[in-house]
Amino acid sequence: MTNAALLSPYSLGALHLPNRVVMAPMTRYRAAEDGTPLPLVAEHYAQRASAGLIVTEGIWPSRRGQSGWRIPGLESARHIEGWRAVTDAVHAAGGRIFAQLMHGGRQGHPLSRIDGSVPAGPSAVPEPGPVHVRDGGKADPVVPRVMTHADIRTALDDYARAAVNAIEAGFDGVELHGANSYLIHQFLADNTNLRQDAYGGTVPGRIRFAAEAVEAVAGAVGAERTALRLSPGNPQFGMEEADPAPVYRALLDAIAGTGLAYLHLTDDDRYPALDDLRPRWPGPLVANVGENREPTTRRAGEEVLRSGRADLVSYGRAFIANPDLPLRFATGAALNTFDAEYLYTHGAEGYTDYPALGGDEAAA
Repeated sequence: MTNAALLSPYSLGALHLPNRVVMAPMTRYRAAEDGTPLPLVAEHYAQRASAGLIVTEGIWPSRRGQSGWRIPGLESARHIEGWRAVTDAVHAAGGRIFAQLMHGGRQGHPLSRIDGSVPAGPSAVPEPGPVHVRDGGKADPVVPRVMTHADIRTALDDYARAAVNAIEAGFDGVELHGANSYLIHQFLADNTNLRQDAYGGTVPGRIRFAAEAVEAVAGAVGAERTALRLSPGNPQFGMEEADPAPVYRALLDAIAGTGLAYLHLTDDDRYPALDDLRPRWPGPLVANVGENREPTTRRAGEEVLRSGRADLVSYGRAFIANPDLPLRFATGAALNTFDAEYLYTHGAEGYTDYPALGGDEAAA
């Protein structure tokens, strides 16, 4: 059984997507210690090239933004070379792929960072502990250093430089990670931004860093190759947003005219972001409705599109377990079962060994 909406093509700028099923970004810890993606990363993403669009796991733009050990980077020539192998494999398989740029901000620990530094964030508010550190251990969180205005400018430059590196590595575009407790989200949220300067306090102050990050990356690689992910009201890692609506409405108003490739927006039971913000966004919108909920089903994705709240739908856990997810949706085939045991390990098991449909099933 097929669905005309979810499996219908879509033009995303110059990219022609064969369907509206997007692979959501998911941290998997399959990088070398220096942040270079391992060879099996290329295989993993190439297996999933039938997605309308792939968004990679979060990638740190510089070691200043590294949030964890064996999370990949886009800072060095070796990183670019490693990611080029990934994009070549995806494109050879007929796919399209954006790199997600993820600055950790307060997220991180000296035991898990290449340079051993204390992370910096908008305010001196640590993440809830304990936190994961190198070699599978745990440690108490550190109090982050408060970012100065010079630190903020450096972070914006890091985003722009990493975006240029991403295009050099063959990515079709970049998605700024403004969600799930990372740096941009930290500037937006109530409890992680206690500043009373130009980057905090009032709503215009809270949204300033996010708007400037969009401006920096769009200026570096073009708005048509720049996207932004937001998760209003998401409580992960101790984030608190008592009333997300005024902040995110203002942010969308500030960036609505920039011509971004898309906005990637997660819905939440505490704040119906899709209902509230879709009318304020004139461009393409990717919806994620599985954050902090049960995994998104085909039916749920179809309903989001039918309602007009989004143009594309991102899938996370379903894409981990089903490299050929669009085909399974098209044929009505059963889905493989997602196994969380290997989510954050470092090898092929639970990463590249999920089976695709067999020949007879695929032909059907």
